[in-house]
Amino acid sequence: MASRCWRWWGLSAWPRTRLPPAGSTPTFGGSDEVRDPANAKALRNKRRRMQVKVKLGKFQLLLDIQEKTPQICVVGSGPAGFYTAQHLLKHPQAHVDIYEKQPVPFGLVRFGVAPDHPEVKNVINTFTQTAHSGRCAFWGNVEVGRDVTVPELREAYHAVVLSYGAEDHRALEIPGEELPGVYSARAFVGWYNGLPENQELEPDLSCDTAVILGQGNVALDVARILLTPPEHLERTDITKAALGVLRQSRVKTVWLVGRRGPLQVAFTIKELREMIQLPGARPILDPADFLGLQDKIKEVPRPRKRLTELLFRTATEKPGPEEAVRQASASRAWGLRFFRSPQQVLPSPDGRRAAGVRLAVTRLEGVDEATRAVPTGDIEDLPCGLVLSSIGYKSRPVDPSVPFDSKLGVIPNVEGRVMDVPGLYCSGWVKRGPTGVIATTMTDSFLTGQMLLQDLKAGLLPSGPRPGYAAIQALLSSRGVQPVSFSDWEKLDAEEVARGQGTGKPREKLVDPQEMLRLLGH
Repeated sequence: MASRCWRWWGLSAWPRTRLPPAGSTPTFGGSDEVRDPANAKALRNKRRRMQVKVKLGKFQLLLDIQEKTPQICVVGSGPAGFYTAQHLLKHPQAHVDIYEKQPVPFGLVRFGVAPDHPEVKNVINTFTQTAHSGRCAFWGNVEVGRDVTVPELREAYHAVVLSYGAEDHRALEIPGEELPGVYSARAFVGWYNGLPENQELEPDLSCDTAVILGQGNVALDVARILLTPPEHLERTDITKAALGVLRQSRVKTVWLVGRRGPLQVAFTIKELREMIQLPGARPILDPADFLGLQDKIKEVPRPRKRLTELLFRTATEKPGPEEAVRQASASRAWGLRFFRSPQQVLPSPDGRRAAGVRLAVTRLEGVDEATRAVPTGDIEDLPCGLVLSSIGYKSRPVDPSVPFDSKLGVIPNVEGRVMDVPGLYCSGWVKRGPTGVIATTMTDSFLTGQMLLQDLKAGLLPSGPRPGYAAIQALLSSRGVQPVSFSDWEKLDAEEVARGQGTGKPREKLVDPQEMLRLLGH
């Protein structure tokens, strides 16, 4: 053992077995003490503690390392990251470090879930329990690929799991999408949810009509936030700045445009029901879009059947007296435009901003999953002053050393094992693409964790001790990076809650990373 040597970028380490003096009570890492000297030999064989000398440039560090402790790191602290960590902690000795580029944890639970859906954010309680484990640590304000590389992580840990999600959006790739007044739904959601990188968005809501290109849950979230009376948002965790802009909004009508028909919408029934019942707003659906649909509804799976039946009733049935009065008094409206594909964002006469969307009328060809929209040759122009693209999120490559399929926007993998890179794994959207809900990500992440633990048991991961965070901390310190711990986050959390109490909100989100670091004394 004494002759074995590891090397990694900027680091080299030599382990030495340190045995306790004869007759003393040995200590094997942390606070585990051997109370019975008779058990000393057995425990010493089971869990030897190592001293590792680490060279980092001109620095030399002497680290205590638990030889039998699998050191694993997870990149990303959203649902995929935390669920992966949760499963990995089923191993009785594994230590898991979670790295996050934001100073705060929870990813899309904090920055993606709509502010009027607080019940969905309750999963944060589960993630907090994971973070409180003595064998788990959160390190925010660390951007992998910039502050530390994936090869450096791989040398410091037995295994690395990439769970950093989808940080980009799919482009429309049509003329005019660069015009002022055109935004990605992802950036718009990040703006009202306090994602630091989107706080300069400042969307202009002075127009009468908005068009959302896409018919998924994110599209419905954006439409609902645009049309919800501001007083209904005052008790949510929407940012102060976003609430101020929405109070001044003149948007009265929102159209959600999709290439295919009612049977192919990507949103779920819960979100549709919320839109139908939205205070002060009425739905606009064209009964002609539902002709001949009743027979087809009978053949689809039950969740799709219930969703399509609700759409069909809303479009074709006369509302009851109470609902008719509510709709008649509504000052705002939303509608679904089916069989339309965007061709161009139309400029205003002076060319300075978006003034509409040119749509190709489509028809469907094929059956079931192979159904696709093809243009009929007809064109329509839909006037609007705000265009939001909601056709999907997209992952980015995190490091040149990691394989990446830029066409699919995922890391090539087999059941979470990154292809051709032993010891490297992935989970969540960067593994399978940006689909599904939080429960889908949970199942997916548990599977990746299961594969990793199987490989660990089979001896397929590097043998011998690894320094884990102790080595990465030294690297970060030498580069001027100050990580934010979970206890640091809990101080920021308390500050947000305190700021929200004055206005009756659950919290007032901090949106400036520099302010967060100042509050922590960094």
